[in-house]
Amino acid sequence: MASGTALLIAAAPAGKGCLIHATSVLPTLAAVPPSFLTGTAAATIVELADPTDPQTVLTRIRAAAATPGPLSLYITGQLHLDHKQRLIHLALARTTPTTLRYTALPWHWLAGELKLRRPGTTTVVTDMVAAPDAWQQLRTEGLVLGHGIRVYGRIIPQPPRHRIVEPAYLKALATTWRSGINPPLAQLHEEAAAQAGPDDALFLAVGHAAVPVPAASAVPAPGRLHQEPAPVPTAPAPISENTEAAAEDPLSAILAAAHAGRHSEAASLAAMWEGWALRTYGVGSVQGTHWLEVRADLARLADDPAHSCELWMAAADARLARQQPPDDPAVEGAVDRAHHQWQEVRDPQRARELGPPLVSLRRHVPGRRSGAVEAVQRRLELLHTMPPVGARRPSS
Repeated sequence: MASGTALLIAAAPAGKGCLIHATSVLPTLAAVPPSFLTGTAAATIVELADPTDPQTVLTRIRAAAATPGPLSLYITGQLHLDHKQRLIHLALARTTPTTLRYTALPWHWLAGELKLRRPGTTTVVTDMVAAPDAWQQLRTEGLVLGHGIRVYGRIIPQPPRHRIVEPAYLKALATTWRSGINPPLAQLHEEAAAQAGPDDALFLAVGHAAVPVPAASAVPAPGRLHQEPAPVPTAPAPISENTEAAAEDPLSAILAAAHAGRHSEAASLAAMWEGWALRTYGVGSVQGTHWLEVRADLARLADDPAHSCELWMAAADARLARQQPPDDPAVEGAVDRAHHQWQEVRDPQRARELGPPLVSLRRHVPGRRSGAVEAVQRRLELLHTMPPVGARRPSS
């Protein structure tokens, strides 16, 4: 086997903006046998401790990504959201809220370098804390890297004020390795996740050794309004890109996570596959729409009807943009599901926000049940008479 490379990145802002003691894990990782970090007999270790310049970090990532052998990235730090472009960034030593776009590493830079590598040769292990705005986006969209990349790790929400967290997940991995034990990474991830916690953490576990190519499938027959929508669409047998291991259907892993209550993990996996489909086939493609619909039904399973409604409407719009007729069963099914999920939204303010685009969509795709447009309009009128959830009632 070719020599492997491990790139260790530990970064966090200096001063009061720091949320995690990122570099505290480096001494522990340095004591781990290099071969454990890369999974190869020979290994090269590159360490970046509190880097200050995103271009310098990008150069190191690009050089590591260009190596022919297996590559493992270990990243600990904190994630923030650029409000202008809604992009996730990894904060560096000089990052502040006002300089984020210039002093932090855009996450899509990392993803862009890694997607050029041969599938099955790259592993990313993370232990990060997310600022509130980044946390909200990650909870719904996941941490996207691309197909063919093994991803394990933990992301936790920002701790209470004046508290700085430790990279406990990565330290748990390193402690096991230092003891001379080197179990499969999937097993080690489960053990480290159980030790590190907390309960509200987002744990990432994308461990396919062989990477299947996601293929679009027929959308289930549309369910009637006021009934439970059909389950997540199923995909045909995947195609293996690695003859050394059997390919796995990504939907099986996604559904297993969702039905086990690991909704964030399921959403992260689906978002990763959707991102790959969009980069490979383009925006509005059949493949991209398929994964959009998967995410919509995962939101339903996670009891998030508002987000599910948004995604089903987006899926319907994507199908209509491809010139599918309004009476196409797949288009009608997407709108029916959006309508059903909208009826499940209990926050009047949120339902009011989603109502107008649903009315517009319903006028174009009335469906096979008469009176659907009028039903949305009647509920929308009623919602305008209701106070927001949590509004204080006047004292009697």
